[in-house]
Amino acid sequence: MSAEKPLAMRTTALLSVATLILGLLIGTFAIAPLALPPTEKVVEKVVEKPVEKVVEKVVEKPVPPLRGEYLIGALLPLTGDLASYGENSREAIKLAESEINSFLAKSGATFTIKVVIEDTQTKPDVALQKLQSLAAKGVKLYVGPQTSAEIRQIKSYADANKLLLVSQSSTAPDLAIPGDYVFRFCPDDTIQGPIGPRLAKTLGLTHIIYIWRGDAWGDGLYRASSDEAKKLGLTVITGPRYAPEKKEFSAEAKALADEVQKLVNQGVKPEKIMVEYIAFAEAVPFFVAVADYPVLRQVKWFGSDGTAQLSELLAEPKAAEFAMQTKWVNPIFAATSSEKFVKVRDAVKAKLGREPDSYAYAAYDAVWVLTLALIQAGKYDGEAVRSVLPDVARNYFGAVGWINLNAAGDLAFADYILWVVQKREGKYEWVDVGTYSFATGTFTWKGGFTP
Repeated sequence: MSAEKPLAMRTTALLSVATLILGLLIGTFAIAPLALPPTEKVVEKVVEKPVEKVVEKVVEKPVPPLRGEYLIGALLPLTGDLASYGENSREAIKLAESEINSFLAKSGATFTIKVVIEDTQTKPDVALQKLQSLAAKGVKLYVGPQTSAEIRQIKSYADANKLLLVSQSSTAPDLAIPGDYVFRFCPDDTIQGPIGPRLAKTLGLTHIIYIWRGDAWGDGLYRASSDEAKKLGLTVITGPRYAPEKKEFSAEAKALADEVQKLVNQGVKPEKIMVEYIAFAEAVPFFVAVADYPVLRQVKWFGSDGTAQLSELLAEPKAAEFAMQTKWVNPIFAATSSEKFVKVRDAVKAKLGREPDSYAYAAYDAVWVLTLALIQAGKYDGEAVRSVLPDVARNYFGAVGWINLNAAGDLAFADYILWVVQKREGKYEWVDVGTYSFATGTFTWKGGFTP
């Protein structure tokens, strides 16, 4: 994909934005003044009158440059069901903040940014409380929140108050709404949904059983996946849908085992059955429960981006062992490997001791794009920044890669990395074993791995 031309600038101050964006495109930071002090320009204007010509002097004053400190809110799940994902995003965001302020200083800018991080606890009602609190302090630009349930809870408030949200990981298809104040630097689940059924079809499976987290994200992904399964001629069986706050799964595990056993009794071979499990960190107690049923070790297992690279799973040996034995495949959208990608990966790994999920790279890019759009807009205003953000994003190559947004403000397309749990040198870890191609709908496996 080739780079598009930089955005047209209309003032001397904004010419530097083109330089900045161009520098980002080629992987370097251009150094140029981003904000010049106000100057007066005298323009001679000839005014025709019936009897005489009068020369009037008109003083034109440009818009004052951005000055001072501007706040960007970050709504992250630092506790709760996606705590490890939130921690990954936090470290990536802090890296972006440091880099941006260093660059602004070198460029002679008259402003800085400060990211204010709030813990949503992976709870929609808490996310709304934190958004309202930050909005009361005048914060207009935000990274996050992480989940679609949180976005759904806060969306109407954000839209009504013109608060601009850039989520790194909300993927529910029904939140893909053009013209609102929500952008998502990830693809929605109309792209992820078909992956599980297509893998099942590729492997010659005939039945797929769903069990999922009953929230905005889980329901949306279930619909996208089950619709594709039906199109492919797979037999779809709706298993348990559970409340997001649920932490004990003995009943669900038994119900799932009974369903699989019933199919086996009917003559369906276990290797022809896939269980697609859509969850967050509650996957850990769920796997502890299902590990007690031998029949559930004989079927194929497929997960989602809600559990790919989930560090909490690795800390529970019984759950990790079950995931490893069943070759539980988890997809998450693929960031483009680049110098920026490596920089963010290594920085987060140095802080947390693990490779970050793809959404951490998107969070890093969100801070950069919001800042660039702020410069382009010339004022700290949610509506003004929203109006230029799609064009700024289109001309930005970040840790994710090219950020091409669709009409709804979501990442238009992506391939997916396929992760499984393996044991190496006595330690459980997540391993990248393959890729799903969006363009072709096909799978490529690494190192001899077979699902």
